[in-house]
Amino acid sequence: MTLLDGRSVLVTGVLTEGSIAFHTARIAQEQGAQVVLTSFGRQMRLTEAIARRLPVPAPVVQLDVTSDDDLAALAERVGEHAERLDGVVHSIGFAPQSVLGGRFLEGTWPDVATALEVSAYSLKSLAVAARPLMSRGASVVGLTFDASVAWPVYDWMGVAKAALESTSRYLARDLGPDGIRVNLVAAGPIRTTAAKSIPGFEQIEGDWDRRAPLGWDVADAEPTARAVVALLSDWFPATTAEIIHVDGGLHAMGS
Repeated sequence: MTLLDGRSVLVTGVLTEGSIAFHTARIAQEQGAQVVLTSFGRQMRLTEAIARRLPVPAPVVQLDVTSDDDLAALAERVGEHAERLDGVVHSIGFAPQSVLGGRFLEGTWPDVATALEVSAYSLKSLAVAARPLMSRGASVVGLTFDASVAWPVYDWMGVAKAALESTSRYLARDLGPDGIRVNLVAAGPIRTTAAKSIPGFEQIEGDWDRRAPLGWDVADAEPTARAVVALLSDWFPATTAEIIHVDGGLHAMGS
């Protein structure tokens, strides 16, 4: 038996082979899961190309998490490939450049609102849209970057991650009676496409590898992906509203 034997998982955010989402989809398949991916707009072709590099080519369905039409159609679109969903992975985040890179005080509400909608509110939107296909034992797992402190250059994305973490707790409360778990994985810095788009990202990386008790490889997304897959499995049947840190242990160290 493998961790996800017989389970069906929806994974968002697969854009490159170096992404946490790609490694999550790959490991989920290796652990027995049927995987369906989402993408939208001009990214669809990129995701479809990357999907063919998985151990088993995965179908890609249209989903813009800011589109009411796409959200309303998600269950039907996924249902063409999977009868049910046992897991949903939220790997979605975006903030305009105007609210990153040391521009916290200059951030305007329209741009901040975009960051909050795409990076935090979308967790609720995705969970509700997928809910018709989920039953008891299903698991929703999102990705965060420790929002308990103020990071250099992260600015309003840090605020969005704090909102994401709070959203996950309320979702856990409201979906718990249905037997659906909601958890987050707080990863250390990974050089993904999203991270590289943050001006001054190297200030966050800093000397993370030296300060983390276990060390840290900013080019290796697999440890984070393994944690996501573990939370998707039934090995955490009574764990919800939790944030699992996969950062080499740095979050627990003094500055």
